[in-house]
Amino acid sequence: MTHLSVEMLAADPVEPITSAGHAQLGIAVLAGIAVIVLLITKFKLHAFLALTVGSLALGAFAGAPLDKAITSFTDGLGSTVAGVGVLIALGAILGKLLADSGGADQIVDTILAKAGGRAMPWAMVLIASVIGLPLFFEVGIVLLIPVVLMVAKRGNYSLMRIGIPALAGLSVMHGLIPPHPGPLVAIDAVKANLGVTLALGVLVAIPTVIIAGPLFSKVAARWVDVPAPEKMIPQRPSEDLDKRPGFGATVATVLLPVVLMLAKALVDIVVDDPESTVQRVFDVIGSPLIALLAAVIVGMFTLGRAAGFAKDRLSSTVEKSLAPIAGVLMIVGAGGGFKQTLIDVGVGQMILDFSKDWSIPALLLAWLIAVAIRLATGSATVATISAAGLVAPLAADMSTSHTALLVLAIGAGSLFFSHVNDAGFWLVKEYFGLDVGQTIKTWSIMETIISVVAGGLVLLLSLII
Repeated sequence: MTHLSVEMLAADPVEPITSAGHAQLGIAVLAGIAVIVLLITKFKLHAFLALTVGSLALGAFAGAPLDKAITSFTDGLGSTVAGVGVLIALGAILGKLLADSGGADQIVDTILAKAGGRAMPWAMVLIASVIGLPLFFEVGIVLLIPVVLMVAKRGNYSLMRIGIPALAGLSVMHGLIPPHPGPLVAIDAVKANLGVTLALGVLVAIPTVIIAGPLFSKVAARWVDVPAPEKMIPQRPSEDLDKRPGFGATVATVLLPVVLMLAKALVDIVVDDPESTVQRVFDVIGSPLIALLAAVIVGMFTLGRAAGFAKDRLSSTVEKSLAPIAGVLMIVGAGGGFKQTLIDVGVGQMILDFSKDWSIPALLLAWLIAVAIRLATGSATVATISAAGLVAPLAADMSTSHTALLVLAIGAGSLFFSHVNDAGFWLVKEYFGLDVGQTIKTWSIMETIISVVAGGLVLLLSLII
């Protein structure tokens, strides 16, 4: 297991823009995060504005000149959006194609037709995990809720028995698996290998989603026994379509970017020769940009054209997919600005200095920091971005596999105990017709199980690889 050590200090530190002592920097970090938390929770300010103000407050509290704090923030915002903005946009386009063409409904209906009885919770996990790969968490919930409610109603199942596995599948994908924004930003911040992170993320995700989904749903169904709320069953997208894509083509399209990125990681390990033509080819087609772009282009035919979309309808679908992610992009960008401000005022080096004599594993420290920020802000994405900025220096001396595990530790911590300051908490509460106590006993506990199990598996893997 990678522990923090004196050797880690050998990495070249970023030249801080302040000469503040550790005590002042520590206070500045707490004050900056407190400003962000207060603005988001008390004043209901948009996370983008809260992160912007919090970054400038951090610089001011650390004694940095305002112009240099502004430069740090804008540099971080620019590099983050440049690094992951296009990927988020491509993921949104693929997700919109999947939803509007009826491809998601095709996956759902095909799997449900072959499942029943005790297999139904496992089918819901499978559906949510496959659909959740290219979709943002909130979009996945909106897409899956009609299915969850209809299955629970028609099959006379407990709502929690069906709903918890679906939510677990979506949440695990959101927290651990690129191309979701949080993992992508963390990979960029700590300079992890995307293919290796993806492979290890899938390895951690499978047992995590089984424990937090089908297994925990048995307990959740006993704790909270509620019927599916009739008023929340909306129309499904494919009900207005004359035809929709085939099951095989839809699944192949969704999995295409994952396969390409994993293939690149495998070739990098097996060939391990930068001059090799094979490795250079896979380095191109397995890069996140090309892999997602390929999936979008293929999806226009296998999803859009298969559903009977003309050129105008395809163009409209792409256009509509980009508008909702403007907020996500700005939050992610501002989070990158906050991360860069943390680094530039010398916080990363401060953590190394403080922790060189600790016996706490670096991965556990990353998990704990992400947990603290998640509990405070309610946002898994903000927690991931901020924690990645704080612990980025710890990756300097890590192997490729341990750097990937650092990303997963942050992602796992960012999912810990969703509560009243998390938009996802209220989304689940309203869609499932629960009260606050019931939502905590089901959704919040499920999120905590995901966080703890995934964090434990990451620590276990660090002993093995």
